[in-house]
Amino acid sequence: MSREATMSEPQRRPGVVRSVAELRDLVSAWRRGGDRIGLIPTMGALHEGHLSLIRRAQQSCHRSVATIFVNPLQFDRPGDLAAYPRDEALDLERLAEVGADLLFAPTPEEMYPPNFSTGVMVAGLTEGLCGEHRPGHFGGVATVVTKLLLQALPDEAFFGEKDFQQLRVIQRMARDLNIPSEIIGVETVREADGLALSSRNRHLSQSQRAAAPTLYAVMREMARRMTDEGESAGKAEAWGRRHLSEAGFEKIEYLELRDEEKLQPLDAPVQNSRLFAAAWLGAVRLIDNLKVA
Repeated sequence: MSREATMSEPQRRPGVVRSVAELRDLVSAWRRGGDRIGLIPTMGALHEGHLSLIRRAQQSCHRSVATIFVNPLQFDRPGDLAAYPRDEALDLERLAEVGADLLFAPTPEEMYPPNFSTGVMVAGLTEGLCGEHRPGHFGGVATVVTKLLLQALPDEAFFGEKDFQQLRVIQRMARDLNIPSEIIGVETVREADGLALSSRNRHLSQSQRAAAPTLYAVMREMARRMTDEGESAGKAEAWGRRHLSEAGFEKIEYLELRDEEKLQPLDAPVQNSRLFAAAWLGAVRLIDNLKVA
């Protein structure tokens, strides 16, 4: 749906703005011209999963605006924040490859000025899965995404389904706060061996990278056991935990069947159910999910 002028130079580097005022000026001008705006919030270290979000945005929006901000509020471990990969020059090259129109890359001071004291919390959906193991994480996510949506006021905003709990939290937050942007989930992008793309995959050692696809393979087998053989969720989960441990996963935070809407635990697959997993290989935490029914 992109305008001809937008797509005529797909290899051009997108414009870069770092202040909310600059972002709003550009977006307002595009909107006055009749353009629909698509927002793709990221923390950088862009890979094909992020680029798929931009391509999806370009299908229904005239302008695609990517954001890069490594949000300190959503990190529960200071070391993880410090180690998070940052390479804006390379990210700009990747944005140019897909013809993104704009990069909003604010500083921490722009996002959280002195005496910043407001947060956004979403109850219920954040109480299990990653919410249980990463205290404060979803408060940080909800706060920064609320700010980005209000700063850009996009028609649509795009998030990957790999972080499915995050997607549901953001959809509920936008609905509850009457933020006039549609929150759209985009299917997880995977390597040929099934490993879900993640910026953290680059930290895997060679042996860990070889073991990592076992997470998705185990989830697929669990889904088959439950749907084809009628095995209970508890029995399938016990089988899955055992096989992940044998493959070298040192800590399994959760491996659970839940419904997709309220994220409540299930004993057996029902319509719109999904498997959720989080497990560690060395210092790398991998998450994934798989639709079961």
